[in-house]
Amino acid sequence: MESLPDPEILLERLAEALRSRLEPGFALVGVHTGGAWLAERLHRELRPAAPLGILDISFYRDDFEQIGLHPQVKPSDIPFAVEDHPIVLVDDVLYTGRTVRAAMNELFDYGRPSRIWLAVLVDRGGRELPIAADFVGATISLPPEQHVELKRNGAGELSLALNNG
Repeated sequence: MESLPDPEILLERLAEALRSRLEPGFALVGVHTGGAWLAERLHRELRPAAPLGILDISFYRDDFEQIGLHPQVKPSDIPFAVEDHPIVLVDDVLYTGRTVRAAMNELFDYGRPSRIWLAVLVDRGGRELPIAADFVGATISLPPEQHVELKRNGAGELSLALNNG
């Protein structure tokens, strides 16, 4: 079993990479829940002109029929015009690519961005769709039965945990 990196250090890496490579005028959009936590922190650090956007992709998942409605579904909040706006989509863990696909589908319901970059804290491999991140805090390799979960305590500190199943 691979040890998990410190998410606070990974977040610093992401912020630096974004700062050095992004064009002016970008907006940050986090995927609920872990991606939203990361996007909040990156928004405070990078201070883009656009307000922070949050997506809850529950209704856009391709497994919605099987898993049903999650009791913690929250409305998405995109408080800026998406049309022709460069957007950084932020998520915690990139695995199959299905969450990112769902997030992009929802984003396009708000308009057509000029560009979408993907920033993830952890890329754990195992893609089922041809999706790759532009900004990655860490790349790790895990067997399919293991999952990485981002957690946040009451003080806002982040931690990563491995779960089986």
